[in-house]
Amino acid sequence: MEQMINQAGLGDILAKVKDGERLSVDDGARLYRSPDLLAVGSLANLVRERKNGDNAYFIYNQHVNYSNICTNLCKFCAFGKPKESEQAYEMTVEQVKAKIRERLHEPITEVHVVGGIHPELPYSYYLDMLRGIKEVRPEIHIQAFTGVEIAHLADLSGQSLEKTLRDLVDAGLGSIPGGGAEVFSPRIRKLTCEKKLSGEGWLEVAKTAHRLGLRTNATMLYGHIETIEERLEHLDLLRQAQDETNGFLTFIPLAFHPKNTELADLSKTSGIEDLKNIAVSRLFLDNFPHIKGYWVMIGPKLAQVALSFGADDMDGTVKEELITHMAGGESGGHMADTELIRLIREAGRKPIERDTLYNVIKEY
Repeated sequence: MEQMINQAGLGDILAKVKDGERLSVDDGARLYRSPDLLAVGSLANLVRERKNGDNAYFIYNQHVNYSNICTNLCKFCAFGKPKESEQAYEMTVEQVKAKIRERLHEPITEVHVVGGIHPELPYSYYLDMLRGIKEVRPEIHIQAFTGVEIAHLADLSGQSLEKTLRDLVDAGLGSIPGGGAEVFSPRIRKLTCEKKLSGEGWLEVAKTAHRLGLRTNATMLYGHIETIEERLEHLDLLRQAQDETNGFLTFIPLAFHPKNTELADLSKTSGIEDLKNIAVSRLFLDNFPHIKGYWVMIGPKLAQVALSFGADDMDGTVKEELITHMAGGESGGHMADTELIRLIREAGRKPIERDTLYNVIKEY
């Protein structure tokens, strides 16, 4: 392995990885530009195994996308629709509760709730939805509302971010997913999601949540019009935020799916690009405990391979995820826990069922 990494011209980075030394932005750029995917993957695997051994985590979870009505209408999104669209929908609190009730017979430990930036739903709707989920399933952990949604809720409530988050926690919020980060670069946001919360705004939501004791995830949407430098700027800002608050649980590189978006003329990401982003993320984000190879985005087969390229988590059963599938995602809408266990075992890793906060529920 060392010989392969040295032959790829990455021996100095190997020395840093062995010594636990932080990689620079220039190191990250060299890794992204290296044509030797196996050398980069081997480096990432060293860090992955140092942090998580052979463990590969999954969760028994359910997704609820309560509405796709959105005022932002980002160019890379196939999910958000204007209110007047024939494809627009919104769920009542009772309908959300019914979705939870439908799966009471399953050992679900997390409900993952995200939607669009709805122009008309009142602040009380979001609190009532959290309370309603807890009413149906009191023991469930609710991971809900991207940083973009939470900033919108603070505007709706007329309160500070901190007070809004306290309200949400009181109603049942347990943690915050990583969506809405996209790429922090102002250039990218101006060209693709001008109406969306800024990168600085997203980071402020995350850091405020961390200071209140809430754990959150982080993402980066790659494979559209961003440069390698913009990816690394994004990762560096996340690393700095984690140094400050230590509240991020996991990082999820999200592959762009162009179908049905305003960027539909762009190509889908390649398998090499997907694995490279996972590997570089694992190497660069030295202060993040976990990196996810999200099977919904990259497909189960590549997610298996990702477990040797830096990823230690495949996400979970993901009942009824709509956002990726409306953009032409071809992986199934959900996966049985038995299938996840099989995929992890085939990859030579140890399947670990976890809860949202990475407490071990069962080792296989």
